[in-house]
Amino acid sequence: MTTDDTGRLAENLSRELRHIVMLLRRTTAGQPVTVQQYSVLGSLENGACRMTALAEEHGVQLPTMSVQVNRLEEAGLVARGTDASDARVRTVELTGEGRDRLRAVRRARIAYLSGRLGALTPEERAAIARALPALAKLGRS
Repeated sequence: MTTDDTGRLAENLSRELRHIVMLLRRTTAGQPVTVQQYSVLGSLENGACRMTALAEEHGVQLPTMSVQVNRLEEAGLVARGTDASDARVRTVELTGEGRDRLRAVRRARIAYLSGRLGALTPEERAAIARALPALAKLGRS
């Protein structure tokens, strides 16, 4: 694959991923929690996280992440804590309600995507299934 081919592939992938993200965002439209806030909840799914790490993961400055976390805390979806190894370090973790809300959103997105995938041909679904390992590798590198 040439550099031009790789560039076209990147351009096409970027465009199609944008459409898929927009499609998924529709499943939470009208909810009191924003798409960005749901993303923060997802980042906390595996346990407490430092505020600085959250900001870095989401590509925002610490004050921006603090605003998001404040709103989630006010909604009862996250709780703040301190790091056991350094009491100066602020952490954030999901509350039970936050975990329930995240699961509900995930179920809605999966149901929505299932319906969309069901409209594809078996060959198209198989092509997507074959592409998943490469997409996972791309997203985690």
